[in-house]
Amino acid sequence: MDKKIDVGDQVPDLTIATDGGGKVNLAELKGQKVVLYFYPKDDTPGCTKEACGFRDDYSAFIDSGAVVVGVSPDSTRSHDKFKAKYDLPFQLAADADKTLCERFGVWVEKSMYGRKYMGVERSTFVIDERGVVRKSWRKVKVPGHIEQVFAAIHELDNT
Repeated sequence: MDKKIDVGDQVPDLTIATDGGGKVNLAELKGQKVVLYFYPKDDTPGCTKEACGFRDDYSAFIDSGAVVVGVSPDSTRSHDKFKAKYDLPFQLAADADKTLCERFGVWVEKSMYGRKYMGVERSTFVIDERGVVRKSWRKVKVPGHIEQVFAAIHELDNT
């Protein structure tokens, strides 16, 4: 497997299906700041809270020249329902084969009630206009996270 992508690395040229029958390619988002956040599952409490946080501050991200893309292994159909239910204004990428999750090192072994299983580690990456990862958070705790990401977007303007 390729080295996992982290701060200082160029994003891969991978195309992934999104909600609404669309597609997203991170390499094609060059010229824009990108917030790429990975979450475990549509319409679960923590994931909903995180998505709604990005939704509620979405205009501030757009005003800062940043786009937000959510990624989970859920299907595009699941994303369509999740997006409609919570009026999410950004793309949700369906990484069903976990290619992007594995490249970013967020498909990991987890443990719940002593049972081990593979799943998405809630993580966020801020990517600059040149397609380079500038900041990452792993094992994200949702409270206060949106503010941290927004601050990192502003730091890009000062570098």
